[in-house]
Amino acid sequence: MNQPIVFVSGSKGGVGKSLTAMAVLDFLATEHRYVRLLEADTTNPDVWKSYRRTVEGEVADLDDVDGWINLVNTCDANPFKAIVINTPARNNDSVRHHGSILLESLKELARPLITLWVINRQRDSLELLRNYMESMTTGIVHVVRNGYFGDESKFELYQSSSMPETIAQQGGKSLFLPDLADRVTDELYSRRITLSEAAQQLKLGDRVELQRWRAHVREIMTQAGI
Repeated sequence: MNQPIVFVSGSKGGVGKSLTAMAVLDFLATEHRYVRLLEADTTNPDVWKSYRRTVEGEVADLDDVDGWINLVNTCDANPFKAIVINTPARNNDSVRHHGSILLESLKELARPLITLWVINRQRDSLELLRNYMESMTTGIVHVVRNGYFGDESKFELYQSSSMPETIAQQGGKSLFLPDLADRVTDELYSRRITLSEAAQQLKLGDRVELQRWRAHVREIMTQAGI
């Protein structure tokens, strides 16, 4: 089996997709894995701006069929590289119209498809997840509850819904991404640096906070089988 294709999605803005994608890239780098980034958020390519100096990749438009064809071709040409895709807020529409191009290629690509679906505490996160799973019928979907919106007990709508059981039945997990202090994320985005660079360049207290968070991320990514 070749390296995975990792979709970081949520199909809405502000849930924490970019930071989650950065966490995936950071984990793969610390594992000394080969990786290629496809930044599909063409409006706000924050991940690309931070990682373009250290990670091979490009900004990719997945709003039309050509983007999906190019995605499959990129996966085919780089079998030993994990492909990390940071998706835009509008992603569900393009998945519904063109996602079958990727799904029908997975067997020949011999790659697992892993989705990290990042949610906040609102109901539309769950509705968008259901829509995504109806279109993307192959692969494993893990739900990432973003701790920025509160601790695990605050995600009552998700926990009380049928979604955790549905996710588990299909081999996925309900994960919790702990909050990272705002002052650290502000540095990441304002300076356009990677998590690894931040771990070297920030002030001591900020570095300690970041290392705490990275340790939790490692546990999460291991659980997700990335």
